[in-house]
Amino acid sequence: MAAKGSGKDKPAASAAPKKANLLDPHAIKHLLDETASEVVFSRGYAENVTLSNVKMVIGIIIISIALAAQFYPKKFPENRNFLIICIVLYVIFNGLLQFIVYTKEKNTILSTNPLPGSFTSTGLAISSKLPRCSDMYTICISSSDPESISANPPVELTKSVTKWFTKDGILVEGLFWKDVEKLIDDYSNESRKAK
Repeated sequence: MAAKGSGKDKPAASAAPKKANLLDPHAIKHLLDETASEVVFSRGYAENVTLSNVKMVIGIIIISIALAAQFYPKKFPENRNFLIICIVLYVIFNGLLQFIVYTKEKNTILSTNPLPGSFTSTGLAISSKLPRCSDMYTICISSSDPESISANPPVELTKSVTKWFTKDGILVEGLFWKDVEKLIDDYSNESRKAK
């Protein structure tokens, strides 16, 4: 059984069904986020890993500072100034990393490059929320560069997770795929209206 979406087939249903513990909202959100990413990839979008790479480089710098402080060849009173410099740098780079997470990444689960051959210069930014003690999952599609002239207004869908899961915790993938594909289509239609 395959659901069609803009000429692309959904992965074969012969694969094991996706299942989540319905009492664990983190497991539910993780499964829905993963599946939403699959839908976006099936549409031909490629992941933009620039922000992830920047975060990794900052993380490597932070680890290097910590290792330098730990394995500096001199003992404590003699290495005091070096340790102070390492602590200050450690705090600065950790602060920079947190700043990136809170201002750039936010709730984003996937950032993409523009579609190959498209006229727009921005990709998609997919974000999601599943508040604590709530069954209402919100997925939002916006431009990965909201400041760009080709950025479109964001579109979002809020729906109860009970619409996509059976009572046994199995994801009814076809229904979820349809909803995410419709959201992508709505976002694309907004871009056509804007022109």
